[in-house]
Amino acid sequence: MNSLVVDDEMTVRMLMQKLLSQYGNCDAAANGHEALQAFLNSVQTNQLYDLICLDIKMPVMDGKEVLKHIKAIEKKAKISENKRAKIFMVSALDDSQVILETVVKLGCSSYILKPINKIQLIARLKEFKLI
Repeated sequence: MNSLVVDDEMTVRMLMQKLLSQYGNCDAAANGHEALQAFLNSVQTNQLYDLICLDIKMPVMDGKEVLKHIKAIEKKAKISENKRAKIFMVSALDDSQVILETVVKLGCSSYILKPINKIQLIARLKEFKLI
């Protein structure tokens, strides 16, 4: 599995990177701009991400904006549905309106609450057949 963790909190990035590295390559980005650069590089080199864990609230560019850009890039690059990244939005916000907006309206694959729970993360990876 090729994954990307995007979070402005270094401890969250490091924890998720440690957990996901057990299943393959895991890159990290500290903000939305870095995330888009990493995603564009993955498309250009045909080393597509299987999973992107994307924090909602970040400086520079928030996770919702990054998600919109990723979806547009995948569409423009004509990446088939089965090759597109699964995107898990990550947030401490346990708000049904935010969850509805990101999952239904913006089209992310899933929503994970902080603090990150290893067992729940692994279950979600299995649910989406990433591991």
